[in-house]
Amino acid sequence: QVQLVESGGGLVQPGGSLRLSCAASGFIVRSYMMNWYRQAPGKERELVAVITQDVRGVGYRNYADSVKGRFTIFRDDDKNTVYLQMNSLKPEDTAVYFCHSPSFDAWGQGTQVTVSS
Repeated sequence: QVQLVESGGGLVQPGGSLRLSCAASGFIVRSYMMNWYRQAPGKERELVAVITQDVRGVGYRNYADSVKGRFTIFRDDDKNTVYLQMNSLKPEDTAVYFCHSPSFDAWGQGTQVTVSS
């Protein structure tokens, strides 16, 4: 059974950092593309970051323009977990963050990130 469980959200001041985790079970994350999305109140769900399946030892990454240079998506294959490192956070980053496997159309339950002073 495919399952994704996010953790790591919380309240942080502007300029701060958080690391979100997405622990996967039922499949091997390095063999599949994985996404991070976010949804702010009253807004549509937005694709934030993508990491491709492992190709010759490399997972290619892409980011929304709004987070490029501040967020990093990466995997820990030993833990079968995908992470989203978020630095220089802004109030407009406030949202519920979800990890997603497009291959299995599986979503995690989401984790709240609030950036506020």
